[in-house]
Amino acid sequence: MQSQNDLTVRLQDIYQRLYARFGPQHWWPQRDGAFEIIVGAVLTQNTAWTNVEKAMVNLRRARLLTPTALRRVPTARLARLIRPAGYFNLKAKKLKAFARFLFATHRGSLARLFRLDMATLRAQLLAVYGVGPETADSIILYAAQQPIFVVDAYTRRVFARLGVARDDAAYDEWQRLFMENLPHRERLFNEYHALIVALGKNICQKRAPRCAECPLGDLCPTSCGSE
Repeated sequence: MQSQNDLTVRLQDIYQRLYARFGPQHWWPQRDGAFEIIVGAVLTQNTAWTNVEKAMVNLRRARLLTPTALRRVPTARLARLIRPAGYFNLKAKKLKAFARFLFATHRGSLARLFRLDMATLRAQLLAVYGVGPETADSIILYAAQQPIFVVDAYTRRVFARLGVARDDAAYDEWQRLFMENLPHRERLFNEYHALIVALGKNICQKRAPRCAECPLGDLCPTSCGSE
């Protein structure tokens, strides 16, 4: 079993290798405001980001990327606009639920919401319909710019293959692995998550991993070249 110090060194080594391979990822785009990030975090559930981008273009053209506009727009019209993101009826309800929550508890102000301490902010977000742990943590990290580690399917796949944790471990267990072994810096967590996504999308793919191209190949007991 790895000691905490060994795991810290290993996680930092993985980060450095990924950064050297892929470079800075610049998540999220600078032109996206906090509310756009929140909308994107909801829309990206169970779909590829390329589909989300199409839906975001529709919302931007319709001038609906503000809390007030989103609260006022009819749910049916919202669903039509976000159709490219899939599950559009369900996601429209989730977006409307977030807008209602923001006005009911924080007068429609993200600034007021983000003044909460991280534990309270997370608890409030998780109480909103359609906001699970990954979505809540994406909002906290990317929109509120507070240091919390986001765990997604790429994280589970990559680090399970590396033998760091079990793929079927609970979300909170996965998150503790990073939070307890890395400095709590928002920029580090932001970049690390983005680099994991880059690896998972381009190299450590689900069905046909390209192990020969992987910067972590010599660390990975499941690598194609490890036998």
